[in-house]
Amino acid sequence: MSDAARMLIEVTGSDRVDFLQGLVTNDLENLSDGLVYAALLTPQGKFQVDFFLVPWGDSILIDVAAEYGEALMRRLTFYKLRADVKLAQLDADVTRGLGDIPNGAFIDPRHKAMGWRGYGAGFAFDAQTDVDWDSIRVAHCIPEIGIELIPDDSFILEMGFEQLGGVDFRKGCYVGQEVTARMKHKTTLRKGLALVDIKGEAPVGTPIDAHNKAVGTLYTQSGGRAIAYLRFDRATEGMTAGDARVDYLRGESPAE
Repeated sequence: MSDAARMLIEVTGSDRVDFLQGLVTNDLENLSDGLVYAALLTPQGKFQVDFFLVPWGDSILIDVAAEYGEALMRRLTFYKLRADVKLAQLDADVTRGLGDIPNGAFIDPRHKAMGWRGYGAGFAFDAQTDVDWDSIRVAHCIPEIGIELIPDDSFILEMGFEQLGGVDFRKGCYVGQEVTARMKHKTTLRKGLALVDIKGEAPVGTPIDAHNKAVGTLYTQSGGRAIAYLRFDRATEGMTAGDARVDYLRGESPAE
C-alpha cells in the first residue's frame, strides 16, 4: 500500500556519505546491499528519530515518518555546517507490501516479515491494502516511533535495535555513539522491550504493575500478545495493566 505517513528527504552533494556516516547509528557502506535502517541520537545517546536510508542514484534518500520529517531536516541542517551537502524534500510515493519483491523495491532490513518497500511510481499494483502491520510488529517485537520509540527518552539497545540491524558497533564515531557502546559492552540490560501475553485490553501507555511495584509500560497489542517495556528484575507472575493480565514471554524478547 502507498504510505502517506512517510516523508522522503533527498541528500545530495559530494560529502553526503561522510556527513551521514558521522551522524547515524548504522554503516552507510551497507547501502550497496539495499536499505539501511538507522537512527539519529542525541549526544547523550537518547533516541531522536529512526528512518531508512535508501540508495538513489547519485543521492541518498531518507525515508522517515512524516510527523518527524521537518524536525529531522532542521537537525541535519544544524550539523551540515560547511559540508557539501544539500537537503530537499522529495515528492515521491512510498509503498510497502508482502510477498514477492517487485523489481526495484527493497527488502525491509528490520525483519523479513516486514516485507518490502518501494519508492516512486509503479509499486502500488504490487502492494496489499489489508495488511495488519501492527500484528506483524507485535509478533516480532518491532517498535514504532511515537508508540514504543519515544524521542528524547528511549535508548536504542533497550528498543531492540541490535536485533533489528539498526546499529553498527564497528563503524566510526557518530552522535551518541559513546553512550551506546558503553551500554553494549559494560552493562547487562536491565530494562527493554519484551513480548508479553495479555488477557484483556488496556490503552497504549498503561502502566504495568506487579505486587504494588512498577514494572513497565504496555504498548501495541494484537492477537493476545503485546509489546511492553519492562524492568526485567520485576517482571514476575501477577503482572497487570489496568484490568488486563500480563505475562512475560521469556526467551521471545529482543534483549534475551
